[in-house]
Amino acid sequence: MNVKIDIHEDYEQVSITIHAKEWSAELEQLVQMINGSHPKRLIGMDGEQSVLMQPADIEYVYSENGRVFAFDGERKVELKMKLYEVEDLLMSHQFGRFSKSVIGNINHVKRFELSFNGNLCVYFTSGQKEYVSRRYVRSLKEKLTGGGN
Repeated sequence: MNVKIDIHEDYEQVSITIHAKEWSAELEQLVQMINGSHPKRLIGMDGEQSVLMQPADIEYVYSENGRVFAFDGERKVELKMKLYEVEDLLMSHQFGRFSKSVIGNINHVKRFELSFNGNLCVYFTSGQKEYVSRRYVRSLKEKLTGGGN
């Protein structure tokens, strides 16, 4: 991606033009980020208390027994959303799909190991680990190395 910024006193307002060969998920995320259409915080339940969570603080979100939980390194908080809804909201915050039941924050990935069966084992900064299905390994590796969206 090539970024050019032209600052001049004659400009009265900010204007952004994007040139691309075709529409992509990366462009969608960029437009959402520019328009400010990503959530500032998620609301979840920790027991009887409602908890506000910053997307940047969440290590991963997972589905278990039909319920969706977000883990922030210290506690798990139940979200009253479907996993695909959380995924749509968090994609602009550097989250990626790990498996059918897990979405992870790639900014919290400390290291990863390739398993003998082709899956990837990802270790988070808190010490927790999750497995990435073979189906999602390639796109996650691209995101981890900065080449993905």
